[in-house]
Amino acid sequence: MLTLLLNGTAQAFEPFKVLDIRVEGLQRISAGTVFNYLPIKVGQTIDSQDTVNAVKALFKSGFFNDVSLERDGPVLVVFVRERAAISSIDIAGNKDLDSEELLEGLKEIGLAEGRVFDRSLLEKVEQELRRQYFSRGKYAVKIDTTVTPLDRNRVGILINVSEGRAARIKQINLIGNHAFPDEELLDEFSLTTPNFFSAFTKSDQYSKQGLSADLEILRTYYLDRGYLKFNINSTQVSITPDKKDIYITINIAEGNQYKIREVTLNGDLVVPAEELFPLIKINPGDVFSRKQVTESVDKISSLLGNQGYAFANVNTTPEMDDEANEVSLGFFVDPGKRVYVRRINIAGNVGTRDEVLRRETRQMEGGWYSTEQVERSRTRIDRLGFFEDVNVETPTVPGTTDQLDVNYSVTETSSGSVTAGAGFSQSSGVLFNASVQQENFLGTGKRVSFTFDNSEINTVYRFAYTNPYWTVDGVSRGFGLGYRKTDADEANLSDYSTDTRNADINFGIPINEYDTIRFSVGYQGLDLKENSSSPLQVTDFIDEHGDSFDDAVFTGSWSHDSRNRILFTDTGGLQRISLETTAPGSGLEYYKLTYQQQRFIPLTRELTLGLKGNLGYGDGFGDYEQLPFFENFFAGGVRSVRGFEDNTLGPRDSDGDPIGGSFLTVFNAEIIFPIPFVEEAKGVRLSAFFDIGNVFEDYDSFDAGDLRYSAGLAGLWLSPLGPISMSFGFPLNAESDDDEQNFQFTVGTFF
Repeated sequence: MLTLLLNGTAQAFEPFKVLDIRVEGLQRISAGTVFNYLPIKVGQTIDSQDTVNAVKALFKSGFFNDVSLERDGPVLVVFVRERAAISSIDIAGNKDLDSEELLEGLKEIGLAEGRVFDRSLLEKVEQELRRQYFSRGKYAVKIDTTVTPLDRNRVGILINVSEGRAARIKQINLIGNHAFPDEELLDEFSLTTPNFFSAFTKSDQYSKQGLSADLEILRTYYLDRGYLKFNINSTQVSITPDKKDIYITINIAEGNQYKIREVTLNGDLVVPAEELFPLIKINPGDVFSRKQVTESVDKISSLLGNQGYAFANVNTTPEMDDEANEVSLGFFVDPGKRVYVRRINIAGNVGTRDEVLRRETRQMEGGWYSTEQVERSRTRIDRLGFFEDVNVETPTVPGTTDQLDVNYSVTETSSGSVTAGAGFSQSSGVLFNASVQQENFLGTGKRVSFTFDNSEINTVYRFAYTNPYWTVDGVSRGFGLGYRKTDADEANLSDYSTDTRNADINFGIPINEYDTIRFSVGYQGLDLKENSSSPLQVTDFIDEHGDSFDDAVFTGSWSHDSRNRILFTDTGGLQRISLETTAPGSGLEYYKLTYQQQRFIPLTRELTLGLKGNLGYGDGFGDYEQLPFFENFFAGGVRSVRGFEDNTLGPRDSDGDPIGGSFLTVFNAEIIFPIPFVEEAKGVRLSAFFDIGNVFEDYDSFDAGDLRYSAGLAGLWLSPLGPISMSFGFPLNAESDDDEQNFQFTVGTFF
C-alpha cells in the first residue's frame, strides 16, 4: 500500500488511473454522500494536485475531523473520521427567553439535534445570547456551555444560563433642554427610575429598544411644538461596576421655535383647493406641529383615495426662514391616475353564499376605487357575526396602471348552535336553557331560533325568524311568537306574577349607511296574578282594572349605529330612540319612550373608553293615569348600577319591596382593556367602571341627590356555555335601606 496524501499533505507518487474507490471509517454518513463531495471519479487518472483538491472538498463538507487518501494498487482508499453528531440540546435557567424560540434560532444557524457538531458555532451562540440579554438590561448574565461525549460518536449539549437581575435605571439626565423642564419631558418616557408602579410595569429595567423608542418620543415632542432643528447630539449609557445600576445621559440641542408663515397647495389639484384647504389643520401664525402636518396629509390622501386616486402622494415642502424663525409650508399633491375596480373577489366562505357578503359591499365593480367604501364593506361583513376574521387586499391588475381588484378573505366561524345546559345567576337563581339557533340559516344570512329558558324568575318559550334582506334594498322582515311566565318576587320586586303571550311582525328600513328605522305590530295577552302577600299597589290595580288584558302593541325606533363590531366594540357608537305603545282601546293603555347612547373612543392600541347612557320614561293614557307597575323601569344590578342588588333601586311598595318607576336614568363609563400578560384573548375583556343612576316614580320626582354611584372592575367572557359576566362593584353613596351586592355575576345566559 502506497500513501499518496495524509491530512492534506502531498507525498511523492506517480500519477495512476483509479479503477475503484473505497471509503473507510464511516459510521453515520453514507458512502454515497462522500462520493458526492469527492471530485475524483472511477476511470480518472489523478496526480498530487487532484488529491489535494479532494481532501479540501471533503473537509469543506463539514462532516469530517480528519481525511486521508491512500493507494491500494489501482484502488483509491479514502480514510475519514466523522465529526460527532448532536444527540440533544438542553437549555436551563432561561426565564426571559423562551426555550422553543431559542432552539428554533439555534436550528437556523446549524445547531440542532441530529446535525454535525461544530464547536465554533457554540461561540456564536453564546455571543448571540449575551446580546439578547444585554438588550433586556441583564448585563450580569452568565452562560456556561457543556459538551458531553456520548457513545456512537455523539455529543450532548447543555447551555446553562444564569440570567441575573436586570440592571435598574438609577438616573436619567437631560442636558441642553431650556424650553421644557426635565419632569415634563421625562413624563413622556416609557423608561423611568424606580417607583411604585415600576415593580409591576418593569419600566425601570433598561433596554436598548426602549431607549430608542423614548428618544423618538422626545424628538416628536419637540417637533410637535415647533422646534424644527431639534437634535439629539449624543446618548451615553453607563453601568456601575456591579452591573446593577444604569445611568443615562441625553445631550440635546433644542434650536428655536418656528411658526407658520404661509400654507400653500401645489401640484395637480384634481380636487378643488376649496375642498382641500379645510382638511389642513395647521394655519399661518400657528406654531409648527409635525403631528398636525401628518394628520393633514392623511386627510388629503384619504379624500383623494375616496375619489378613486388610490396611489396618490401628498408631500410637504417646508421652507425655513432662520432669521424670522418662520416656515412656509407647502403641500404638493401628486394624485396619480384614477383607479377603477375590476373585480371584487371573495374567498373562504365555505358555508355562506357569496350574495350574503356581496350585498354588504359598498364598493362597486367597475366604479372608482374608494378607500372609505372598501373599508366600510369590510366592517359590514365583519358585523354579520358569521366570520372570525375578515381581511381585504387590493392588488393591482397585471399589465395595467389604473385598475385593481378588491379581494376579501374570510374565516368562517360557527353561526349556529344547538345547546342544552344549566347555569346560575345571583338574581335569577338556577337557569335551565335549551335553544336551536342559526344566525346564518343554510348560508342565506337569515336568522332562525327557538329558545327555552327556565329560572326561578322566568320561564320563556320563544320562536323568531328574521330575513335581513327581505328586499334587495336591505329592508328586513321578521316574525316572533313567544310565551313568558315571570315571578317578580324572585327578581327582588313586589310579590306578583305575570303570564304573557305575544306574537309580532317586524320590519327594518335602512335610511342610509348608518341610520335605520324599525317598527313592529303585535299582539300581547297578559294575565296578572296576585298572591296572599301582594302589596296594595297590586291588589288596588287588579280591583280597578282587572287581571287579564289583551293588547295591540306598536313599537318604533330610530337608530344610528357606527360601531365597528357588535361584540367587543372598540370604536364608533350607537344612538337609539324607541317608542312602545298600546293601541287606544286595548286592555292596557300606556306608552314607554327610551333613549340609548353608546360611544367607544380608542385611547391607545390597548385601551378603549366606553360611555353608555340610558333614559326611559313611561305613562298611561285613557283609563290609566300612570304606567302600569309591571311595565315600570328598574335599576341596580350587573347591567345597570353595579354594586347594588338587581332591580332594588328606586321606589318601594307598601311592603317595602322595590316596585320600579316610570322614569329611568343610568350612565356608565368604562375603561376597557385586555387581560394583562395574555395575548390573543379574543373572547374576554376587562374594564374599570363608574356607574351612576336610579329610577324614580315619575319625571317630577327626579332628584339628583337620589342618584346612586358605584365604581369597580368588571369582566365579560363569551364562553362555550354562554356569556359569563362578573363585576366587583363598590357603592359610593349607598343609603341605609339600599341593598348592596359587591360581587355580581351571571353564568349561562342573560335575562
